[in-house]
Amino acid sequence: MTGELSPIDKAKFVAAKRAAEMVEDGMRVGLGTGSTAAWLVRCLAELVQEDGLRFRGVPTSTRTAELARDLGLEVISLDEARWLDLTIDGADEFNADLNLIKGGGGALLQEKIVATASDQMVVIADAAKEVENLGAFPLPVEVIPFGWQTTQALIEETLVSMDVMGRNATLRMNGEVPFVTDEGNHILDLHLGRIGNPRQLALVINQIPGVVENGLFIDICDQVVIGFADGRVEVRDINAGTVSEDRLDFVETDNLFQDI
Repeated sequence: MTGELSPIDKAKFVAAKRAAEMVEDGMRVGLGTGSTAAWLVRCLAELVQEDGLRFRGVPTSTRTAELARDLGLEVISLDEARWLDLTIDGADEFNADLNLIKGGGGALLQEKIVATASDQMVVIADAAKEVENLGAFPLPVEVIPFGWQTTQALIEETLVSMDVMGRNATLRMNGEVPFVTDEGNHILDLHLGRIGNPRQLALVINQIPGVVENGLFIDICDQVVIGFADGRVEVRDINAGTVSEDRLDFVETDNLFQDI
């Protein structure tokens, strides 16, 4: 099974498996969105089925909710949970300060709400997601459909005074039609190249009328679990200032790898 996986999928898998071990009985856990988060859901389902782990999950998208339910996990809403012990999610980029760009999967709004309603946020990622400066990955900005072109123009005008390399914003598409988020909004992807001051940019972008939220996660992530294709895992804790390394064995199970 694992022999059929690409090196990048093996890295995602071991990061997800290591993070799944952080979930304890009785926890309320935010479940992220994206390919790496999907591995997490499968790893958690395996722990539930084989080890009797009991927890309640709060998904950050309809896609994650459907996968979690299909695998037999208990799913509740954030309103039901009120507050979470832990959120585990992927990232499109992260830097040495564990600041992130998220939203490649289009769920940045729910992801940010859930992450900030948690005692801890843990990011799971392959090593390729680490960057010196954020911005190579296009920064997603969720905007309301009404007047989105005006919002786009305002964003591009604002970027002139920001410390970024590029200033082009494009509407994310789903085939021939605009991509629509779970909240019924659109996403503008900002092609910035490099973001010199992520904290300033996040604050300024959110002041523009029509902007709902942006994909910069500043001072939200507490730990990052980095997976490697050979099974190595590195865990960095920004609060404790610690770095630990481990190696996980690949475990082949039909349940975990079905439909991958």
